Amino acid sequence: MTDQELAILADDLCAHYPGERRGARGLALNGVSFRLRPGEILGVVGEAGSGKSTLARTIAGLSGLPIHGSPRISGGSLQVLGLEVRGMRSKARDRLALRVGYLPQDAGALLDPHLTVGENVSAPIFARDKHFSSRDAGELVATLIDAVHLPLGILTKYPHELSRGQRQRVALARALILEPALLIADDPTMGVDLLVRGAILDVIGELRSTREFSALIIAHEVGELRRITDRVMVMHQGMTVALGTIDGVLADPRHPYVQRLAVEYRIEHPQQRLAGRARDLALRARLVE
Repeated sequence: MTDQELAILADDLCAHYPGERRGARGLALNGVSFRLRPGEILGVVGEAGSGKSTLARTIAGLSGLPIHGSPRISGGSLQVLGLEVRGMRSKARDRLALRVGYLPQDAGALLDPHLTVGENVSAPIFARDKHFSSRDAGELVATLIDAVHLPLGILTKYPHELSRGQRQRVALARALILEPALLIADDPTMGVDLLVRGAILDVIGELRSTREFSALIIAHEVGELRRITDRVMVMHQGMTVALGTIDGVLADPRHPYVQRLAVEYRIEHPQQRLAGRARDLALRARLVE
C-alpha cells in the first residue's frame, strides 16, 4: 500500500498549542507515528492529558475544519487522505475539509441552537452548494437520521430539546452528510450512560460498513472500543506507547501505563481474560515496584 492510499499517515508528529514555549515540556504531541488504512477504524485511548484529543483536533483542524484551539505542527509530517497538511494553502485545505467529518465530544459545540435538527444536518450541504435542491437535501437528511437510529419526527426539534445521546447522533449525521472519506470522532460517548455509549459506537460501526469511510475514534476505555475498532493506539504524555490489535496490546503490555490498562480491563471484563490470574498478579506487582 502506498502512502497516497492511506487515510492518515503521521510520521514523528510533534505539535504545540499557540503561545506555548517550544521544547519537550511544551509539546502537546511528541513524536506520534501511525497509519490509518482505508476503511479501518483505529481507536485511541489514554488518560486525561495524554494527547488523544489533541491528536484529533490537530488532524481535524489542519484539514480545514473550524476546530477551536487546534495545535500547530512543529515537527514531523502529517498526511491526510494522501495530502501533506503541513504548509497546505487555504484553498487546498478547504477542499480537504469536504472529505473529513468531525464529531466532537459535545455536539453542542457543533449544532446551532437556533436551527432545527434538519437544518443543522443539512447546513454543510448548502455551505458547499447554495443552489442545492432543498428536496434532495431533505431526502439525504432523512436517510441519515434513519441510519443513526433516530425517528424522523426529530427533524423539526431544536438541539436543546434532545438528550445528549440524541445530539451526538445528530452531530454524527451532520458529520457524514457530505460522505467524507475520513471521520474523526473525539470521545463521542463522553457524558452518556453505558447503554447509549454502546449504541453510538455501534451506529458508527454500521455506517462504516455501508459508507466505507475510515475513522479515528478517541475513547477513555479500551473495553468500549472492542466492539468496532480494528486496532487501538495507546497514548501517554503526548506519545504513542502501544499500537496494535486490542488483544495483542493487552496480552503483552510493555509500558507501565499499558500494564495498568491491561489489569483494569481484565478486572472489568473477566469474560475477556487474555491470561490467567497469575499474570494479573505479576503485572500488579510490577506496577507498585
